[in-house]
Parts: sequence; structure tokens; C-alpha cells
Amino acid sequence: MSANLAGPLDVRRQGRVLVLTLDDPATRNALHPSVYIAGLAALQDADADPEMGAVVLTGAGGTFCSGGNIARLRARREQPPAVQRESIEHLHAFIRALRRSPLPVVAAVEGSAAGAGWSLVLAADLVVAAREARFSMAYVKVGLNPDGGASAFLARALPPPLAAEMLFEGAPVAAERLHALGLVNRLTEPGGAYTDALAWAERLADGPRAALGRAKRLLESALRHNLDTQLDLEAELLTEAVHHPEAGEGLTAFLEKRRPQWRPR
Repeated sequence: MSANLAGPLDVRRQGRVLVLTLDDPATRNALHPSVYIAGLAALQDADADPEMGAVVLTGAGGTFCSGGNIARLRARREQPPAVQRESIEHLHAFIRALRRSPLPVVAAVEGSAAGAGWSLVLAADLVVAAREARFSMAYVKVGLNPDGGASAFLARALPPPLAAEMLFEGAPVAAERLHALGLVNRLTEPGGAYTDALAWAERLADGPRAALGRAKRLLESALRHNLDTQLDLEAELLTEAVHHPEAGEGLTAFLEKRRPQWRPR
């Protein structure tokens, strides 16, 4: 394991898994531009490293993220709008990186995920949450509206009335309700989200990285493509896959009735 503390974001490599931990206890892991910048750099490094296979995104101290720093947002009102826009663009660069990364991203949530903290959870591919965890699009409580892709993610995942309820009310939503709606994959007992998420990420990281990356790309593209365009992309990527070394090993292992070895040992 290697570690690098990048301001309020702790960046670690746990074997083949990149672990990104929001770590600012004084603010309950409130977000800061340095988080987005450090997270983006860490993801770019992991994407370029063939030894990396998955990402875990979590928070320290029993909470995931309290969202934006309210005091800093209020102070921004005294600055030119371009200052706030620049901060949002840093967040959005991080969100885009999470979605475009070929690596599966697993969010591990304890305590609360509020505002842009919930946006980060929604940007993950898979979500493991403690049963007591709470999620809130709390922007409306202070007269704001969502950023970080929350409106897109919720509109894709939920019927419009449910998405509207979450954006309009800003009230906390229990992990068990989100699990029933399909927005949380797995529930754990309190304190167990990170352990379960890391184990899941390690299992995925031991799989065929290129095939997983193509699957993630297909899922993302399906949200904006019509059927004909999606079929064309499936044909393109499956043709690419058949001629990739992973398929050479996977197909041979199947015919030889053995487990595939995705990487040399």
C-alpha cells in the first residue's frame, strides 16, 4: 500500500485499487477545490497505469461528505461570478473523470452524503452504504440548485416525480429507500461500508480490465444513444474485444475448463 495525503483528499493505492478518501473532519468532509484537483490527478494516473483495476471513493470519520462549504459559498457572493464558476468547473472535471474512467468506481458511504457529496456518490458505478446512511440533495434548503451532475443522474435513474421530490424537498433519504429504488447496490451494517466496497473493488480489479472498461463505456453511451447507434457501438467494441489478449485468455480458459488468468503471475 502507498499513501499520499493531498489536502482534504487522502489518495492511497491498496494493491490494484485506488482509494480516494475525503478527509476533513472539522467540516465533516466538506468539499474544496483542492479535492477535485487532487482527485482528477489521481484518476488520470490510475487510468494510465495498467496495474490499476478499480477505484473506491469514501469518507473518513464515519461520514461521507457534507457537501459544499456553506461559509465559503456565502463569501463567494462578494466575489465575481467567474470565481464560483471556476470552482464548479473543477468539480465537474472530477465528475467527468469518474464517469469516463475505464475503471469501475465503488462508493462506500457511512453517515451522510449531502449536496455535491451525493453527486459524487451518484457519479460512481456501484454504491455500498451502511443501513443508517442518509442522502440529501440539500441545495434547496439554502436557496441553491444542484451541481455535480445530480440532476442528470437522478433524472436517469428515477421516475420524474421521485427525482423532483428529492430536488424540491432536499430532505434526507434513507439508504434502505435508495436500495429499494436501485440507487444503492448493497447495504451493510454501520461501519462496514468501506470493507465491503474494498472487497468488491478488489474482486473487480482482478477481472479483465479492458472488458470492464468497455462495459462501462457501453452503459454510459446507452443513456444518450438511440438503439441503432448503440448497436453500432456494441458491434465495434465486441469486434475489438474478440481480438484483444483478454479474450484470447478468457475463451481459451473456458474451453479448457479452467479459471482465466487475466494477468501474468
